[in-house]
Amino acid sequence: MNEVLLRSLTPSVLGILVRRGADFAAAEDAVQEALVEAVRVWRADPSPGSPGEGYPLRDPKGWLVTVAWRKFLDATRADTARRRREDLVEEEPAPGPAPAVDDTLQLYFLCAHPSLTPSSAVALTLRAVGGLTTRQIARAYLVPEATMAQRISRAKRTVSGVRFDQPGDVATVLRVLYLVFNEGYSGDVDLAAEAIRLTRQLAAAIDHPEVAGLLALMLLHHARRATRTAPDGSLVSLAEQDRGRWDTASIAEGVTILQAALARDRLGEFQAQAAIAALHADAPTAGETDWVQIVEWYDELTRLTDSPVVRLNRAVAVGEADGPRAGLAALAALKDSLPRHTAVAAYLHERDGDLTTAARLYAEAAQKAPNLAERDHLTRQAARLNARRPH
Repeated sequence: MNEVLLRSLTPSVLGILVRRGADFAAAEDAVQEALVEAVRVWRADPSPGSPGEGYPLRDPKGWLVTVAWRKFLDATRADTARRRREDLVEEEPAPGPAPAVDDTLQLYFLCAHPSLTPSSAVALTLRAVGGLTTRQIARAYLVPEATMAQRISRAKRTVSGVRFDQPGDVATVLRVLYLVFNEGYSGDVDLAAEAIRLTRQLAAAIDHPEVAGLLALMLLHHARRATRTAPDGSLVSLAEQDRGRWDTASIAEGVTILQAALARDRLGEFQAQAAIAALHADAPTAGETDWVQIVEWYDELTRLTDSPVVRLNRAVAVGEADGPRAGLAALAALKDSLPRHTAVAAYLHERDGDLTTAARLYAEAAQKAPNLAERDHLTRQAARLNARRPH
């Protein structure tokens, strides 16, 4: 079964059902049932030109639309007394090629429905359209998985039966795109390129400095993508990355977009983050990074968001600009339960020369790491420092 093909078709099929009158929750259930049916009947290796039994080579999207619509109608008939949708039975579309329209960005706006709080709208969109698991969304929001599952369920109940003819605001859509990019950039599912593609579409359609700021931020981070891991899959820190392999074209494009956005004097959090990324990209070596200016941008970002994650990153920047003890002082003001707090403390203690404490904290941070690559990286840091300590 080609899971990549199914993932790419899902948003468009979902959008077609919503436009034909299905409420979002019922449409999502119908599409999921159609995907299960596809797994059951489609050929395991749908290569172009193969005679695979049951695989709709000419129009897989049309096949999914037809099956999903029938699943929706079946569910509607079963619930017709309560939902009064019996008239939809006669509207079943004839099988045939589906229109080649990219509905993904439209779905992002539709999921950001005015009846939902911004946080619920983001969670619902990430789950239904972005393809993230509940666990991945919970990690992004720094909440337990069970809490996020309840939030998504409540959001589905809220929009059940609602007509999706009132799109949500740009700020919510930007938040979704940012989280999708972050998951693709650092998580288990590669969604970064798709987030950039959709943000480009949004930037072309809307003249908004924060849309431009987000696109610039994505391009600047994505420019370093090839150097973030070693050939064996281990993480490579920013200071140790081969800057000669950074994508200079993406960096130049990101900086140009950012400069135009900043010139409009309507600063937002994505522009501030992009400015920090641009300062890292501009430094020929890690030692030449303008940490003083980065701290100033973190101050702006803290003013805009008051985010504990921003304050954590600011503590690292302060440690680079003013010395590790200043960084530790900034870190002391934050709760030690904050994700990656222990890893930052380990790094700053190492910079301060306290290798024993740093090694212990690296080992503790490894136990709290959100993924295998980060856990292995922190474990290696602890082992490196333990090897340097006198016995």
